[in-house]
Amino acid sequence: MPPSAGRIALITGAGSGMGLETARLLARDGATAVLIGRRQRVLDTVAATIRAEGGTALPLAADVTRAEDVTRVVEQVHAELGPIDILVNNAGSASSVLNPQWLPHDEWRQVLEVNLTAVFQLTQAVLPDMLGRGTGTIVTVSSLAAVNPNLLGGAAYGAAKAGARNFMTFLHNTFRDQGLRAITVLPGEADTPILDNRARPPEPEERATMVRPEDVAEAIRLAVTLPQRVVLQEIVVAPTRQRDTSGDLEISRWAGAPADAAPPA
Repeated sequence: MPPSAGRIALITGAGSGMGLETARLLARDGATAVLIGRRQRVLDTVAATIRAEGGTALPLAADVTRAEDVTRVVEQVHAELGPIDILVNNAGSASSVLNPQWLPHDEWRQVLEVNLTAVFQLTQAVLPDMLGRGTGTIVTVSSLAAVNPNLLGGAAYGAAKAGARNFMTFLHNTFRDQGLRAITVLPGEADTPILDNRARPPEPEERATMVRPEDVAEAIRLAVTLPQRVVLQEIVVAPTRQRDTSGDLEISRWAGAPADAAPPA
């Protein structure tokens, strides 16, 4: 029997990148993949791919920063499928301004809402399923920016990802003896759509040596499908080769700067 057979896995940010690849892998292992993202049409396409591969998927469009959307999704999953066994918090967002000197307050709040508040809201929503049955797995995709924050990800992104990592450690320390596995995945620089929004999007040859979405998905799959007695509390998934990012950091420093603020000559 496949390792995830019969389990219900809710994956956020499932329309592309790491979320999409994670949903595909878990569905291949027999889980029902509940696909969460903002665009129903994109989720429908992912669901069709999973079904063509022999898996089961339920696509549900939702804004994970809205508590009412989270409640609606969980209630619909309960009504159609049953209690949630696996939650993968993958949805992420970064600001366009990286330097806190000029970072707009609304961008700061938006990044924290997607990367941190949504993790809390979704976790709170599934805890009754997991703690009530004495078993469950929550995986949150954080970032190495939580450990080594810099201008590539920006001030808001690093702070939010560090907060998510801290929250997952709290869950681990608090609920492990009630059967809950809380797992943090810390990817290094990865070739995902979020790179397209950087101050200087990396060139194709630079992306070739980065972590790929399927690499992170494989790490998540391993953590989820190991016996419930085992928890991989924290997983770092980093590129083998370390590229020179000094030029990118300098460009990022000035992204969003006011017209009267000029880089030093």
